[in-house]
Amino acid sequence: MKTSANYAIKANKLSKVFRVKQPQKGGFGAVKGFFAPAYQDVSAVSEIDLRVERGERVAFIGPNGAGKSTTIKMMSGILHPSSGDLSVLGWNPQKDRRKLGYAIGTVFGQKSQLWYHLPARDTFELFASIYEIERSTFKQRLNHLSELFQIEGFMGQTVRKLSLGQRMRCELVASLLHQPKILFLDEPTIGLDVTAKAVIRDLIKARSDVDGTTLFLTSHDTGDIESVCQRVVIINEGKILMDSSLSDLRETYIQKKQITFVSDSKELQLSLPGVRITNRKPHETQCEVDLKKTPVAQVIADALKVSVLKDITVTDPPMEEIIHEIYQQQAGMLS
Repeated sequence: MKTSANYAIKANKLSKVFRVKQPQKGGFGAVKGFFAPAYQDVSAVSEIDLRVERGERVAFIGPNGAGKSTTIKMMSGILHPSSGDLSVLGWNPQKDRRKLGYAIGTVFGQKSQLWYHLPARDTFELFASIYEIERSTFKQRLNHLSELFQIEGFMGQTVRKLSLGQRMRCELVASLLHQPKILFLDEPTIGLDVTAKAVIRDLIKARSDVDGTTLFLTSHDTGDIESVCQRVVIINEGKILMDSSLSDLRETYIQKKQITFVSDSKELQLSLPGVRITNRKPHETQCEVDLKKTPVAQVIADALKVSVLKDITVTDPPMEEIIHEIYQQQAGMLS
């Protein structure tokens, strides 16, 4: 039987309730609210159970206000749970906050940890002191990471002069200098262009593979989820709706396929139940297939009857559509 120390993260019935001051109407209400304020308890996280193995890459996703940030703040020792048990790397995040601080790293897409008016190199030096990294070890790690993340040419520049993609690479280097066992990533690719996103995703995944770093990722970008993570935990209104491997999630919720035909015929005609043409070009037809009405094999067989096919591509719908479907199903259950 595994103990808490065997897991990167272990939560049992973890909850967080905030006391929120209620506004009072009118002038008299404002005065009354000042001397005798009324409060309401608001549940941000409600009795969640979660196990994350060491070295796992987990996407923790949900709409705004779902409880993602509150959960991460409890895991990193910033907030105290209202109830339940929480263990991170075998430590209690509140009681062992200093020990935990040396073992975790954070990357926030919208909040920089780099000194804005100084070169990134100066922040690296500061972090080496904070994490008590020996000088020779620091130089070795920085040389390795700067080469890996390709920041040698600009880490001596003032951070405010860096592009967003350059800054995010420096953010990652800063978070990895002390070789954290868990890396919390909050929207690490927000605002980046397609090329920069691909670079960041590949680098994050490679570091996890090489160092065995546990990744706990929150993102609204489904590309981050599909490229980096093995598992998806969906949270909404403070409760976990689903905890599944990425492959199982796709298999369970994929009710449609997208097919692209390249044909000899300039225009391919298909008339089957559940088949909707989504785009046409000369000699190319894209369609969406409802698997509950018609299997993919039947669509391909019918296409072969009406034209010679030069190429066929069958793809799943984007992960964003799958997650949206899960939210809709949950809303239907609650209504």
